[in-house]
Amino acid sequence: MTAPGTTERDTTAPEPFGLRLRRAMDARGPLCVGIDPHASLLHAWGLDDDVAGLERFSRTVVEALADRVAVLKPQSAFFERFGSRGIAVLERTVTEARQAGALVVMDAKRGDIGSTMDAYAAAFLDTGSPLFSDALTVSPYLGFGALEPALTAATASGSGLFVLALTSNPEGQEVQRAVRADGSSVAATVLRHLADRNAGAEPLGSFGAVVGATLGDLSAFDLAVNGPLLAPGIGAQGATPADLPAVFGDAVRNVVPSVSRGVLRHGPDTTGLRNSAIGFADEVRSAVG
Repeated sequence: MTAPGTTERDTTAPEPFGLRLRRAMDARGPLCVGIDPHASLLHAWGLDDDVAGLERFSRTVVEALADRVAVLKPQSAFFERFGSRGIAVLERTVTEARQAGALVVMDAKRGDIGSTMDAYAAAFLDTGSPLFSDALTVSPYLGFGALEPALTAATASGSGLFVLALTSNPEGQEVQRAVRADGSSVAATVLRHLADRNAGAEPLGSFGAVVGATLGDLSAFDLAVNGPLLAPGIGAQGATPADLPAVFGDAVRNVVPSVSRGVLRHGPDTTGLRNSAIGFADEVRSAVG
């Protein structure tokens, strides 16, 4: 029996990503750790830059962190460079991380049109795919509407998207801060689309933006999209958890700070990886209140 004025949630539908992410961040701390097995980091761990090194690296990160951090974010390119054997390692990494309780954001930055976007959505957002992830990073620069297949697939599977909006690389400004005919910037338009998609979602929408933590004052942009803000740049890129309130303002509670080298440099020692991730999560929790 549903109380007057409320609606009953369809218990057969998958729990949406925004709900699961909010719960994970509240329980484990608001932190995403990247899994970025580039050659120099493999060598720093004493591993060869080959598939065996890739697998050892990825499995160590998952074993150390997947049962205690909210989000793990494998960078697809570092697996793809080894061809089919690298993709097989990525499949196992995603599966094992999710089985251990972490949410997995696939950092693949896909963006295309029509049937090609359909195929990308099937690869990463279809529950039957071996690469199915809790969320996927996507590029909106063929037009936000071109992301519709991914938005539809994510809604159906209970997964989410992180759409590139205000990235930390200097080159991004020529596109993201370009002004459209209506006087709004491209980034502001992306953020507005996300706010529309997340309207009414509780406690958090499933469609978020990628916004660099190193960008300084972003008060000119409305970051209140009722969705998560994936914020790379913590640690080795120079931003600190203490910087987050100044950058994100009132939206800071929805920020998912992403750190990679700042944690991964402590490997291959699992205790070092765990202590570093816990330390970052505690700092973020203290900074955002």
